Amino acid sequence: MKSSILKNRLQVFAGNSTPELAQEVCSFLDVSLGRAEVRRFSDGEVFVEIDDNVRGGDVFVLQSTSTPVNDHLMELLLMLDAFRRASAKRVTAVIPYYGYARQDRKVSPRVPISAKLVADLISAAGASRVLTLDLHAGQIQGFFDVPVDNLYATPVIFKHLKDILDGEVVTVVSPDPGGVERARSFAKRLDAGLAIIDKRRARPNEVAEMRVVGDVGQTAIIVDDIVDTAGTLSAAAGALKAAGATKVMACCTHPVLSGPAIERIEASDLTKLLVTDTIPLRDAGLKCEKIEVLSISHLLGEAIRRTHQEESISSLFMS
Repeated sequence: MKSSILKNRLQVFAGNSTPELAQEVCSFLDVSLGRAEVRRFSDGEVFVEIDDNVRGGDVFVLQSTSTPVNDHLMELLLMLDAFRRASAKRVTAVIPYYGYARQDRKVSPRVPISAKLVADLISAAGASRVLTLDLHAGQIQGFFDVPVDNLYATPVIFKHLKDILDGEVVTVVSPDPGGVERARSFAKRLDAGLAIIDKRRARPNEVAEMRVVGDVGQTAIIVDDIVDTAGTLSAAAGALKAAGATKVMACCTHPVLSGPAIERIEASDLTKLLVTDTIPLRDAGLKCEKIEVLSISHLLGEAIRRTHQEESISSLFMS
């Protein structure tokens, strides 16, 4: 009996991308964070060594592939390979933020489908299944040859929005046509109106023109999955203000916030930006009074617990 229990033990390990989130998840699960050493040789090669016995264990590796994306991705791949070679019974890659997700199709000739390549690498490295959050494109689940659970941060963000809105009349805004389904879900639960930003992008990370479709004569809430350079977000906030919005808020799951993002948010018409901790904020982001971080540790922890105990997690798929 003791041997049977040992071989089904839950073990959580983490790379270097989200150390605080990993600790919070372990605290929720009431387990200790596994011991793993991730370091670099002088030429930049990543070296991984697992310091705990994982033979027969149910291992969960928590790692966001956020900046520096390639370093964190390589850490994840090497950790998965190490656990597979150490005879773990099952290895689940828990990827709160899935990098390369925006490269999910061919948008021009002679370009890669990078999201598919990364999926192949994760599967080949030894992942038995994948647990992730708010994939930029749902079809990425089909890129994997192993089971994928794509959770949504909606319950976490929605609960907080309900608390701070306190009955205000609002309009939920999608920053582009591709995000309408997400915005409609928010609008339905908030009993709010729906509007769409029609944008014309001149080149990547640059927005040339914006037009608001819908009535935004009250508090407007922009809903998106990723904020990168915040060019679209700040321009959208300005367009909504110009269209008559009394206040503009925004919420997103993944705060990439690269380049001039923080400065743009500070200078924008936004009053508040709600984000989650799938990606740790850099110092400038932590100091920005407009940005508020919500924890998804309980959501991830519950999904890990149910996966380990072979229970359904369908009730967590609130989109």
